[in-house]
Amino acid sequence: MSSNIAELQDSSVMVQMAYQAMLAMGVDTATVLSRMGITPAMLHDRHARTPHDAQLLFWSVLEEVTQDPDVGLHLGENMPVYQGQVLQYLFLSSATFGDGLSRALNYQRLLSDASQASMGEEGGMAYLHVDSLSPNVMGLRHLNECMVLGLISFFRYVTDQAFVPAKIEFSHASGGSAQEHERIFACPVHFGCEQTRLYFDAKVLQLPSSHAEPELLQLHEKLASEHVAKLERQDVVARVYRVLGEILETGEVTLDQVAARLAMKPRTLRTRLAEADTNFNQLLANYRCNLAKRLLTQTHESIDEIVYLTGFSEPSTFYRAFKRWTQMTPIEYRQRRHRS
Repeated sequence: MSSNIAELQDSSVMVQMAYQAMLAMGVDTATVLSRMGITPAMLHDRHARTPHDAQLLFWSVLEEVTQDPDVGLHLGENMPVYQGQVLQYLFLSSATFGDGLSRALNYQRLLSDASQASMGEEGGMAYLHVDSLSPNVMGLRHLNECMVLGLISFFRYVTDQAFVPAKIEFSHASGGSAQEHERIFACPVHFGCEQTRLYFDAKVLQLPSSHAEPELLQLHEKLASEHVAKLERQDVVARVYRVLGEILETGEVTLDQVAARLAMKPRTLRTRLAEADTNFNQLLANYRCNLAKRLLTQTHESIDEIVYLTGFSEPSTFYRAFKRWTQMTPIEYRQRRHRS
């Protein structure tokens, strides 16, 4: 995993599925989305990514809004089946359920950078171990329970309802209603275990897929590989932004400085940014622009201080750049945003 922990992101498909579940539950979605900073556009952009550690805030807000101590269970119960994505196609076009699961695990980053699911067998049963790379999110009760329910729902779908959970082990402590866990999972559930695992009959791994198609499988695997490659190209952009945040206040920032921080040769960094359809000067301008806008609207910092924080050597240079970015002076921008 090349991503830094602070840069771990989830596919917006997860937000979109959670939104559909909230609607089915009658949750005040406007309040939840507002407090999360989720825009309507994000609910329609299937290629967007959201910070993985935002899971902490999401589940906290959702429990507060719903006053439901088992909100993870109930959201998972109302979640639509994961469909219309390349991982689904990989499953369906694979020869067996086990083949589909193995392939999906190879491309799990398409759902989340933080996912570290793996498969194993124990005592005649197969299991799927699921967890997060983020120490902040690892063991989050509502997320774990919702995620396992989502997996069960998807596995039933791709096996024409043949998949049946045999046992579930959660790494988090028990909470909420034991009766609800028994009703919803319909199998033994254990808490405080070493890992979160979903157990099932190992024979299911050999279950043939009724949609198996070798030619389509090659196409779907090629598509999945291309999507992962695109995410890897975007990684370097996120890493450059992180370094800019660390050194921008020192003054003039160059590609050579950033490359050194990333332990890369300048030529390599330039090439990798070009592969991501951008360049260093564009990223630097975008970062400075967004930082200046945020400081102007969310703080009372003086213009001189904002000039310093955005890494400009002279106020006049900052003013010219800001006017080029927004067609307004910094003061005009601040006043207009405060009025609105």
